[in-house]
Amino acid sequence: MESIGIALILLLAVVVSGTLARLSPVAIPLPLVQIALGAAIAGVTGSSVQLEPHIFFLLFLPPLLFLDGWRIPKDGLFRDKGTILELSLGLVVFTVIGVGFFINWMIPSMPLPVAFALAAIVSPTDPIAVSAITARVPMPHRLMHILEGESLLNDASGLVCMRFAVAAALTGVFSPVAALGTFLWLAIGGIAIGAGVTWVVMKAKDHLSRKLGEEPGSQILISLLIPFGAYLLAEELHCSGILAAVAAGIKMSYAEQTGQTLAVTRVRRTAVWDTVQFSLNGVIFVLLGEQLPSIVAGAAQVVMDTGHHEPIWLAVYVVAINVALALLRLLWVWISLRFTLYHAARQGRTVTRPDWRLVVAVSVAGVRGAITLAGILTLPLVLDDGTPFPARDLAIFLAAGVIIASLVAASIGLPFLLRNLELPPEPDHQREEDAARIAAAEAAMRMIERLQHELGEGRGNVDLYADVGSRLMELYRKRIDTRSKTGDEAEQLKHLEEIERRLRLAGVRAERDEIYRLGRARKLSDDLVRKLVREADLMEARYMTAG
Repeated sequence: MESIGIALILLLAVVVSGTLARLSPVAIPLPLVQIALGAAIAGVTGSSVQLEPHIFFLLFLPPLLFLDGWRIPKDGLFRDKGTILELSLGLVVFTVIGVGFFINWMIPSMPLPVAFALAAIVSPTDPIAVSAITARVPMPHRLMHILEGESLLNDASGLVCMRFAVAAALTGVFSPVAALGTFLWLAIGGIAIGAGVTWVVMKAKDHLSRKLGEEPGSQILISLLIPFGAYLLAEELHCSGILAAVAAGIKMSYAEQTGQTLAVTRVRRTAVWDTVQFSLNGVIFVLLGEQLPSIVAGAAQVVMDTGHHEPIWLAVYVVAINVALALLRLLWVWISLRFTLYHAARQGRTVTRPDWRLVVAVSVAGVRGAITLAGILTLPLVLDDGTPFPARDLAIFLAAGVIIASLVAASIGLPFLLRNLELPPEPDHQREEDAARIAAAEAAMRMIERLQHELGEGRGNVDLYADVGSRLMELYRKRIDTRSKTGDEAEQLKHLEEIERRLRLAGVRAERDEIYRLGRARKLSDDLVRKLVREADLMEARYMTAG
């Protein structure tokens, strides 16, 4: 009962944090609100939640990484693959080496393998935290896509590097040749297992759905189980469960393009996964705040062992690590930009040199978040010989401090850097959207025409089918005409569409209010009220998206 109560309190804290963030007159990042709320809970209760690191890792990371892989825009991922790989692989290794040696030099009591583990786990970035900060500040879409792609891959590379560092701390042995072979096995095996698990599950699901029909609840549960299955199988085969979860998510996005899932399943599944993502990210940050008192106490003792007797050194360490992370990231981004400009000049291409503020913004946007906290809490409690893991509490405190400091720095720095910034032109996808809508409308018209002939063949009311088919096809002809126009005529039609959208929204909302009124008057059954309201909700969501 105690565990259930704790889980409910954490979820309630996530709900309250969302309300507090919306009530705030200034744009405070939601993760900071959740951390503060967790610290308040710990201060009131005087206790903290203790989780087994590997259980914590299993509960939180697979679904979050799976969803990242599932939802990341693939066109942006492949278009900027060079930049993303430079940030997610090269920058991670650069950060681990540079920050690892820096931490070991600054805190001699922290062994070098532990310093490398800490550097590895603070290298992954969190685009969710960046999105929360930039909600009221314009962020270039392409930059956001690069940050999302970087986060997707550097989660895996950072956590894999941490795994090597922890193994070296446990055994006291590190072989570069063996590490390279292990890395290849972890990476290739993890990716293959993740993609394979999703492929097998989706094939089996589609086969059973064709035979027995599709039940939305089962399909949603299957999607929730896939990341855990991929992660556990990869770990059982000593591959990277992290990469397996990412690969499973990417494969899921391609499997979805077959279009064999029912529309109602997709609608409900999206809602479920949005809730899962919001809950897991929120609980992680609430847990961080809830554990801060005990983390600070443990870290203070380690600081005493370093010869410093003032707690202020904890803050000095956090600030120093953040500065080192920011400088290394800025240096890497600048070098990468210079290389890109040089390569473009060699090929005769003209590339617009970005404003210096945008370059600095990429560095400041390297916010640490849920993955960093989840990873650092998986540090072993003891070494192989049974002695306590060296400087574990200090490493956890420093990682927590890096998360908080990076959130604060980004919440202050990004709005300043991006305000009134002349942004590079974004690619316009309106022509692609118009072409897709026209092609879809033409396909619908062909299907309606064919089906109306099939349904009316041999019947006495053929004209009725022809009349209904003509009315439906007129709607699609209108869509084609609207999307085929250009210039002032296209602008006029878009204005008419906006007027129509607003009127339809008003009508749908009036429909729903009347349905509720009839339900309250007991003139409609509860089941019928739910059915009609759901139809109105879906229609409203459609028109809201169109706006």
